[in-house]
Amino acid sequence: MQHDVVTVERVIAAPAEHIFDLVADASKHPLIDGSGTVRDVQDAPQRLREGAEFGMSMRAGIPYSMVSKVIEYDDNRRIAWQSRPKGPMGMVVGGRIWRYELEPADGGTRVRESWDITRDRQRLMLRMGGLPGRTKRNMEKTLERIAELVET
Repeated sequence: MQHDVVTVERVIAAPAEHIFDLVADASKHPLIDGSGTVRDVQDAPQRLREGAEFGMSMRAGIPYSMVSKVIEYDDNRRIAWQSRPKGPMGMVVGGRIWRYELEPADGGTRVRESWDITRDRQRLMLRMGGLPGRTKRNMEKTLERIAELVET
């Protein structure tokens, strides 16, 4: 973990457009989520764009909901959303950022996924225990799932 950002990357044998189409479709996030916590998507536009908001039903032991807002967007190259708990709790906790960066590479597209807690209000707690390592392993599984869905 470099400071408060965990990053994994993988070259996927598919064009960036196909990969980006998948990650920019919030309804597909339960399919690609390597952690198994994303259950359902609510109120998501057909394709995410900068400023778009969407909700997620989650489960990590207990069910909970998150609301995410796209804060970075460069079509077919970069997308990031910041997630917070739904309702009043979102005003005092949360703020982690999930980011996907795509760039041309030999054999396809290099996909970099990052979990960025630099602006998360729970940053100190999230650094503790095995969460960063577990998150890294889950992101590796996410990239595996993306590859399975888009590689031809």
